[in-house]
Amino acid sequence: MIKKISKKGVKFLLAGDGMSIRTGRFLGESILVGALTGLVVVAFHFMIEYGSKWIGDYLCSYVALREVPDAPFFSREYLGGMLTDVRRYVALGLPALGALIGFLLIRRFASLEHARGTDSAILAYHRRHGYVPPAVIPIKSTASVLTVASGGSAGYEGPVTLLGAACGSVMASWFGLSARARRILMCAGISAGIAALFKAPLAGAIFGFEILYSSSDVEYEGILPCFIASAISYTIFGSFFGWDAIFTMSEAPSYDNGLRLLPYLFLAVVVTFGSRFYISFFRATERAFGRLKTPLWTKVVLGGLATGAIGFFFPDIYGTSYHVIASTLDHAPGAIAVSSCLAFFFAKAIATSFTVGSGGSGGVFAPAIACGGTLGLAVGLVSAQILPADFAVNPSAFALVGMAGFLASCNRIPIAAVVMVAEISGNHALLLPAMWVCGISFWLNNGWTLYRSQVHNRESSPVHNL
Repeated sequence: MIKKISKKGVKFLLAGDGMSIRTGRFLGESILVGALTGLVVVAFHFMIEYGSKWIGDYLCSYVALREVPDAPFFSREYLGGMLTDVRRYVALGLPALGALIGFLLIRRFASLEHARGTDSAILAYHRRHGYVPPAVIPIKSTASVLTVASGGSAGYEGPVTLLGAACGSVMASWFGLSARARRILMCAGISAGIAALFKAPLAGAIFGFEILYSSSDVEYEGILPCFIASAISYTIFGSFFGWDAIFTMSEAPSYDNGLRLLPYLFLAVVVTFGSRFYISFFRATERAFGRLKTPLWTKVVLGGLATGAIGFFFPDIYGTSYHVIASTLDHAPGAIAVSSCLAFFFAKAIATSFTVGSGGSGGVFAPAIACGGTLGLAVGLVSAQILPADFAVNPSAFALVGMAGFLASCNRIPIAAVVMVAEISGNHALLLPAMWVCGISFWLNNGWTLYRSQVHNRESSPVHNL
């Protein structure tokens, strides 16, 4: 009797209801994907730091919005300083040069269809059985650093998404797994990449299984692997670069007044139409460059030159514009004018479209955060001026929530957006207004998405429609 009970106990311990060898394999492989992705992102981050130091800091002139606070753009003082700054003239052609070298690297060593960042990762999931070639890892990293560090208006999240997807795909190939398993590990790699680079483990985990669809559907098969891989990747990255949030806020805005939902409703509408402009201009730019009857490398050069021309007048648009995000979250009264916020929004959206839409290597996620932050700050500044003191409007809070709403609206990731802005800023007190704005903007922008490869729901995916 005792022997029989012991055998049953051992079987339950090893298997149990719902536990299986396959579950154990995915657990172990998710850990390995997280570890591999974490190490790759660490190397990628070192490349970013090196490239930014030797290309961006020494050759480009970055001017934060707060340095031209209340003076309108193209004022005599602004123009005087701009026209006499030699580095601005150097920076005119630098984005084109960096984008061209990055393009040639991808053209030579990696398939172009696997070089478009997040879109390529989503395409690989739905239509390539989760396969991403290993060559993407070194080539995409180098090309993206060259493009963004030289002044291209783009972000590193698109490349790191593809790097994570490649790590998951490579791991599946090493173990000879099925296409289904490769897709699951690819999702885990996507999550691990975002979790590490943005120091946002929970948001990164959600991103991996939410980014695949433009509706509220998620890839539930990848939920647990995404959580495991994100935890491991974030831990490895944090061991090298610390555990602090990538942005800080001078004060911690809180939600302690029910009246605040009214101006946040207006914010949701503003970021919705702002994201529509961002998506529309980006798609129109892609179509315009696609119709050009010129070699592909000339399109990248033209896009880089257009970015350089915009950056000559608005240096804030160069690179990831993280300094602008930091300025919106650390806003001091009167430091940034509403006109400066709006000017930056349009300049950044247009410059990003030229950089990435022409074929340059970079992501559109970080620019979306910057655009949402400046739109949110503009709404907060206006609301603070016209609303009674009872509403207790904090412009920095509007900037943070604006980032979340913009991501939810144009990237179609409402849950990840809510969590991400809390993790990257270290402020969790604004989750409720972020939920409110993300839910409304996601609903209002139904049918609009920044990623062409996203399908609407699980039934629309070839993976689930066999």
